[in-house]
Amino acid sequence: MFKLQTVRGTHDILPHESRRHRLVTETAFEFARRYGYDEISTPIFEMTEVFIRTLGETSDIVTKEMYTFDDRSGDSITLRPEFTAGVARAFISGGLAHCLPLKVFCRGPMFRYERPQKGRLRQFHQIDVEILGVAEPLADIEIIAIGSDILDALGLSEKVTLEINTLGDGKSRANYRAKLVEYFNDYRDKLSDDSLVRLERNPLRILDSKDKGDRDLVAEAPLLSDSLNMRSQEFFGAVTAGLDALSIDYTLSPRLVRGLDYYCHVAFEFLTETLGSQGAVIAGGRYDSLIETMGGPPTPGTGWAAGVERLAMMVNDVPVPVRPVCVVPIGDAAGDEALRVTHRLRRCGFTVELGYSGNVKKRLNRANKINASAAIFLGEDELAKGVATIRDMGSGEQTEAPLASLEEHLTRYR
Repeated sequence: MFKLQTVRGTHDILPHESRRHRLVTETAFEFARRYGYDEISTPIFEMTEVFIRTLGETSDIVTKEMYTFDDRSGDSITLRPEFTAGVARAFISGGLAHCLPLKVFCRGPMFRYERPQKGRLRQFHQIDVEILGVAEPLADIEIIAIGSDILDALGLSEKVTLEINTLGDGKSRANYRAKLVEYFNDYRDKLSDDSLVRLERNPLRILDSKDKGDRDLVAEAPLLSDSLNMRSQEFFGAVTAGLDALSIDYTLSPRLVRGLDYYCHVAFEFLTETLGSQGAVIAGGRYDSLIETMGGPPTPGTGWAAGVERLAMMVNDVPVPVRPVCVVPIGDAAGDEALRVTHRLRRCGFTVELGYSGNVKKRLNRANKINASAAIFLGEDELAKGVATIRDMGSGEQTEAPLASLEEHLTRYR
């Protein structure tokens, strides 16, 4: 017999979980707004080429994790695995070069086919911030500061650490690439099959390998910091000086890299030890060549993305639901007036539940079950006098209030 259940790697976000998710996303949006970011929303699926160009043909996301299919017209379509590619595509196809600097905030679902585990799902949600058109280190400082402020507002500052590294400019990376190829060529017989492919196409991606043998080799590999030219050192120095000025603590992480060629200068991650192996809750960096790689005009950029589910799992103080006011009609004659009162109070900003059916006892049990702050009784006596009886559900105290000014008497329950 067929059993109704969610697809592996997906889950229902039920009301108590939704409050956590909403706290994360709305806190992030509020701080993005304070920093001058506008929200945009890109489609949840794009032409597959958008992600191949941005994520690289040899990346794990492209080769192993993307949900890709041909639609009925034969076009190859992919459910978005991340935001940055869609933002870059929107910048180019929307002709937004005249809007620079462009500062955007995004939120929504992502899709990756990977092994489900704590904090990692096949359908998950992200928040994302991006700055396009700012080549100066101030953009990197700002983007990190937003992340720090969001984590602080969520009460997570003590649970995370910021790790940061410099990838250098194009010349520094080319110099480093040559050193990596020379180093790993001496250990070809010990590299995993995936890393042998990466050695030919993109050797920096070997540094991200999860293979145990690869990790042992990476531990002794040359450091990118030894290949930095003066320009790259000055850029990174300006970023760390800015973080120092804002009292944002960080740890230098010389092995933290981004494997794709359009990444440069700053790479960073906010990490936690509270989620097991899924340590990164925010990850980002600078990508000055991305827009040009996709066929747009040369446009510097930097940004980060964060997993909503991971952040929500870490949050302790979740706002309790607003306590509603419950309208209880007594008798058939009160039905229409109860409907009008309920509608009016909702339009005035109150959260209101209408007792749909049953006797007074049943309706009051419902009011208690939903933790109502007050019950408003409307019966024949109340209608005759043009009043409502208000019962405080905490103290049990009852008072009468004119229907015409009921909102004023309910102010403390708003």
